[in-house]
Amino acid sequence: MEQSFTVKIHFTALVFLFYLFKTFKMKQKNSVSMAVVNPHAAGIDVGSRQHYVAVGQEPQDVRTFNVYTKDHKALIEWLQQKRIVTVALESTGTYWQTLFSSLQTAGFEVVLSNNYIKDPQRKTDTKDARWLQKMHTLGLLKHSFIPSADVARLRSYHRHRSNIVAAATAHTQHMQKALRLMNLRLDVVLSDLTGLSGTKIIEAILSGERSGEALSKLAHNRVKKSKQEIADSLQGDWKEEQLYILHDEWTMYKNCQQRIISCDQKIEALLKTMIQKTPPSLPQKAMTTKTAKEKNNHSKNAPNFNAAALSRDYFGVDLSRIEGVASNTVLTFISEVGSDIYKFPTMKNFTSWLRLAPNNKKTGDKVFSSRTPKGKSIMANAFRVAANTVAQRKDGVLKKIFSRIAYKKGRSAAITAVA
Repeated sequence: MEQSFTVKIHFTALVFLFYLFKTFKMKQKNSVSMAVVNPHAAGIDVGSRQHYVAVGQEPQDVRTFNVYTKDHKALIEWLQQKRIVTVALESTGTYWQTLFSSLQTAGFEVVLSNNYIKDPQRKTDTKDARWLQKMHTLGLLKHSFIPSADVARLRSYHRHRSNIVAAATAHTQHMQKALRLMNLRLDVVLSDLTGLSGTKIIEAILSGERSGEALSKLAHNRVKKSKQEIADSLQGDWKEEQLYILHDEWTMYKNCQQRIISCDQKIEALLKTMIQKTPPSLPQKAMTTKTAKEKNNHSKNAPNFNAAALSRDYFGVDLSRIEGVASNTVLTFISEVGSDIYKFPTMKNFTSWLRLAPNNKKTGDKVFSSRTPKGKSIMANAFRVAANTVAQRKDGVLKKIFSRIAYKKGRSAAITAVA
């Protein structure tokens, strides 16, 4: 009896061992091993107040640093002690930029990534840093587009200029509101309140003129409305508080115009410096003898210099010859991308980066979605504005493409396609 019981115990133990061995073999068969691409890699979860830095997957491999300059130096020293060669950063607002620059200056290979598979575990800053480090070690992170130093400087100037233009537009709207509340409907008889005629009339009002007939004589002869209608629109209730608001907004608007001129001077000077640095290998050297196409630079908010000529000297081609492309589009393109466009392997990569290419999703060799990816892009918006301008042209190659797509899929799809 005891012997039989002992045999059963041994048999059960053998079955259990066999089951463990089979399970282990199955796990080995189903496990996936990945090669280490970057053995000396670190991952940094960038924050607004603290940076979490991981040089490994153990808890002691993660340290926290503040965001001050001295903490950046301490972070760099710690990475050098750990013999780190390459660092991966998460693109978080504008908080990554100073750290990115400090790490590059220190000699690290820095990868900025904003499109990677998130950690399936519960999210914490420490786990994010370790996950970034793991993904970068296995070579699974893609580089984001980073402009060169000169293009980044030009981008800052141009975006600041755009902010000033937006502020000037807001002041114009406030002036329209002040005039409307006094029932002075200058916005009805003039297409542009801050144009030649509108400027003269507003300055006369602020100087004390209240006669509609006298104010109407200041309008240019090319204004479509009659002098009598302009005079009728300028008879209202002269409220003291609204006149004060009008004066204040007009002063701020003129200040914005002066700031735009000053910013344009900075942009033009930097562009000329960048042209001097242009390598001889670029095609611009063969085109310097040709004259760039002069376009009407009197359009509203256009740069106060010949952007077409500077783009010709910089790229070697006159970008303003493209249908719908104006000075603002050229300036936006140079400041957002510049000669760094050659960092993109193909034009398809560039279009995809702009989020203008259809995001085709296939299953079973069948496309079930081809929507354009969502996302904001200053350069893509500039191309869309240019494409919308193409629709207003009478003829041209792009005009024919626009009309054909608009007929089939609508105006919105045509704007995206032409852009």
